Amino acid sequence: MDTLVGSSSPLKCGTTSLDGSTAYLLKQREFGMCTNSGPFSIGQRISIAAGFIPNRMKTVAAYGEKAFCGTFSKDGSVFLSSSQDDKIRLYNTSHGSFMEKRCITARDVGWSVLDTAFSPDGTCVIYTSWSDFIHLVNISSKGVESHMALDLSPLDRDFAIFSVTFSHDGKEILGGASDCYMYVFNRERNQRTLMMDAHEDDINSVRFADESSHILYSAGDDGVCKVWDRRILDEEDPQPVGMFAGHSDGITYIDSKGDGRYLITNSKDQTIKLWDVRKFSSSEGLEATRRAITNYRWDYRWMAVPKIVRNSRRKLKGDTSVMTYRGHSITKTLIRCRFSPVHTTGQRYIYTGCGTGAIIIYDVLSGNMVAKLIGHKACVRDVSWHPTDVRIVSSSWDGHINQWDYQGSDNPQDSDSDSEYGPEQSGGRLVIINVNGVRRRSKRLKQQGQARHKRHHAEES
Repeated sequence: MDTLVGSSSPLKCGTTSLDGSTAYLLKQREFGMCTNSGPFSIGQRISIAAGFIPNRMKTVAAYGEKAFCGTFSKDGSVFLSSSQDDKIRLYNTSHGSFMEKRCITARDVGWSVLDTAFSPDGTCVIYTSWSDFIHLVNISSKGVESHMALDLSPLDRDFAIFSVTFSHDGKEILGGASDCYMYVFNRERNQRTLMMDAHEDDINSVRFADESSHILYSAGDDGVCKVWDRRILDEEDPQPVGMFAGHSDGITYIDSKGDGRYLITNSKDQTIKLWDVRKFSSSEGLEATRRAITNYRWDYRWMAVPKIVRNSRRKLKGDTSVMTYRGHSITKTLIRCRFSPVHTTGQRYIYTGCGTGAIIIYDVLSGNMVAKLIGHKACVRDVSWHPTDVRIVSSSWDGHINQWDYQGSDNPQDSDSDSEYGPEQSGGRLVIINVNGVRRRSKRLKQQGQARHKRHHAEES
């Protein structure tokens, strides 16, 4: 039986069933009752670490404009941030720090920098905007910026690359654009090597499925996620090897689990869906998605989510998704979602930004909302979980970059803050929704509820 992530059931050391608490596991290890009578196994370490969800917020950077993108490098030593002020900022995040090390002025920017990405070796970054070019910046040399404009030569004059990413060897760059085309730029040949008509509407997100870089994912405003195999791809007549249909509105983001099997998609229908590449959708599902999108008459950029969309639990015919996650809001912009890191959580969680200014964390297997991090005053467009530390950094349209750490209490306001931006921009709030099937709330929320109950009782008396 295939498993998506490490088991969330109680750990076992030898044949002894444990209650899963860290203290109990440490005690068992001291008695030599854990696996191999030595250190914890990889699975045990991950299961322990997965219980420590970041719960204390502090503002680590503040801009005068909306923050659009924010991601950690592969090794977690650098954080890349972009905002509507045409600046791309690099922060040193090694050893728990968060210090600005370089500020790059973006070129040829229309409205905003729309997407950014690190090269696998961390020596270059790329960024896109409303422009015919993907811009590449060498960040390996100190004090010297080497900008390169990679010309995609699109057919449309009004053109933007909404999503961009490197192949795993760093030799190619994949992009999805507003003209419904997918592009591949070969860095060694310094030219565009692929331009294919892939979707019926804007392509909002593209990804490589795994390290082979043979399989591509793409999705956009037509509500369909397509899978492409480059080994059998004909640029003149491109045909996907399969498609995923089940969303009732456009898709804003794709994240691959990296195993070549599972991926998630975030959508304007206010859901995230988990897909298995071994189970594609039929023509019935594709037609149901087309009809659903045609029937919607709302614009997520400036309209409130209609009640019929927010409350819908209807599953479209032909929906082949493995799981659907509900509880977050997709408004204003193309909000991202991702799997949590392998090293610290075993990819047990899915996390996403939210139009309400929160960060939502779901359990992959159960589909339950595990936690809600509240601290921003506007839409959170991008969120990045550090690959090895218990740290989440969120980028919001309120212009703030907030860092969430684990403090050891579900009430982060009990302790002093060391944020340089003042107490009003630190602390944050964690609402623990569901951990191991038990619903509980933060102490502060419990106290507020008790105070309201007392006031209500006094008024009745």
